[in-house]
Amino acid sequence: MPTIQSIEVCAARVKLETVTSFSNRTVTDRHYGLVNIRSTDGVKGIGFCYVGSAAGELFRVAVEQLLAPVLLGRDSLAVEGLWKDMYQEALLQGRMGTVMRALSALDIALWDLNAKTAKLPLHKYLGAVETDSVAAYASGGYYIEGKTPEILGEEMASYVAQGFKAVKMKTGRWSPQGEESRVKAAREAIGPEVELMLDCNNGWVDTVQAMQYLSRIEQYEPYFIEEPFGPDDIENHARLARLTRIPVATAEIGYGRWYHKQLLDMGGAAILQTDAAVCGGITEWKRIAAMAAGYGIQMCPHWFHDVHAPLAAATPNARYVEFFWDDKVLNFRRLLDRQLEQKDGRIQLHQTAGLGFGFDDNEVAKYGKWTRVS
Repeated sequence: MPTIQSIEVCAARVKLETVTSFSNRTVTDRHYGLVNIRSTDGVKGIGFCYVGSAAGELFRVAVEQLLAPVLLGRDSLAVEGLWKDMYQEALLQGRMGTVMRALSALDIALWDLNAKTAKLPLHKYLGAVETDSVAAYASGGYYIEGKTPEILGEEMASYVAQGFKAVKMKTGRWSPQGEESRVKAAREAIGPEVELMLDCNNGWVDTVQAMQYLSRIEQYEPYFIEEPFGPDDIENHARLARLTRIPVATAEIGYGRWYHKQLLDMGGAAILQTDAAVCGGITEWKRIAAMAAGYGIQMCPHWFHDVHAPLAAATPNARYVEFFWDDKVLNFRRLLDRQLEQKDGRIQLHQTAGLGFGFDDNEVAKYGKWTRVS
């Protein structure tokens, strides 16, 4: 029986090479939370999450003082029980935010550890639908100083040239007229057959404002409009879904199955972008995906293709994985010793045990320091 022997935690701060903006905020740094869980069998599982653009040390405290003590000395295969006990321990400190992200990272590490112990790739350990590759969309289209609609169009076209059948760009920062010019340029550059996703990053406050944009943009046939409002404004998501023919996608920063059930019950999302490194780990992501299938809702998980590719491969109602081909925005890639590759718009799954990659210790040492809990 593999028993959890030790846990290591690191808060890594990785600076962006280029200051990058969304609809309503600008980012200069990424703070990531990393964990290693080692078993008495000598196997190591890794987990991770995005903490935000500041205060990564909150993650370290949550792991060291709150969650790791729940796991040490326990059977690593008792995943459901470990999740329940970590969640119970975190009731007062936070059922969302950094504490839940810390729980997510530890849960991911448990699944990686157990799949490695079983000597199976994670997607096969979970029960695969796809065994070799999964469909992906290329994510980009950020606001950077000097980027015109024409340059944006060229960027989107470059992803299509790499083989992607679907691409995503940001929206909501400029005026409705300005955003129409950006979407038009992107659509003209990629042609009518490529799926075009739009991400607003919680940029709008009500449906009147949203429709000022979407009434102009609908003609360009977006695949979805992502995060039009704040994540907890479920009612406006549901109202907007009734007002526009563009499918509404959200939940990338949704925590736990209960939030997702409310979102689905109210008709606030046609597509769930649930993030395993946010919602409660692989254990909770699986629950949410199964629940979504009962509503006829598809999963297009957010960010971290390194963990979401194997999850999508094991999920019948998963459609696309978000893919970042370089480290300009999702600079987490710098911390890994092996990268997922894409071919013809499909991510090629790792076939080695567990997640199929590890942390690059030399790179991690540039951005943070490991501490051990045992």
